[in-house]
Amino acid sequence: MSRVPHLRGRAARLARLLPAGPTSAARTPFVLLIVVLLGGGLIVLLMLNSALNEGSFQLSKLRRETTELTDVQQELETEVDGYSAPDALERRARELGMVPGGPPAFLAPDGKVRGTAEEATAPPEPVKAPASPKPTVSVSPAPSVSVSPAPSAPAVSTAPAPSTTPSPSTTPGR
Repeated sequence: MSRVPHLRGRAARLARLLPAGPTSAARTPFVLLIVVLLGGGLIVLLMLNSALNEGSFQLSKLRRETTELTDVQQELETEVDGYSAPDALERRARELGMVPGGPPAFLAPDGKVRGTAEEATAPPEPVKAPASPKPTVSVSPAPSVSVSPAPSAPAVSTAPAPSTTPSPSTTPGR
């Protein structure tokens, strides 16, 4: 009988550690909370993934537009460089009736003019070759000079004559 009181003490201590009543009712709110948190996390993750994909599409579109605009910019820069080349500027100035200036004159800080200012005049137009042959001048031992038109020279072709013998192939095996 000495054992029974000893068992009753242990049982009383175990009864204090274990909850009294149904235990499943206390677990239901915790499980629902975990399910709601996991579901909300998945939905947020899905929305974040969608936003990143949309940003990726916008980024690729902007890169393509940047490439196209860079190409257009390079074409325009090339065109501007063509217009600002010295020969192009001279040609355009002549089309507008401008002529090269003469020697420059400068104003000193004291008001004196250094150099001589001259009016710019158009240089003589380049002489174009006439359509008719130039006359030749021949001097004879007599004091008279005769002028006669130059004979037209026959056209000479500088192209090589076609060869009738086939040339050997330099490609090995053919």
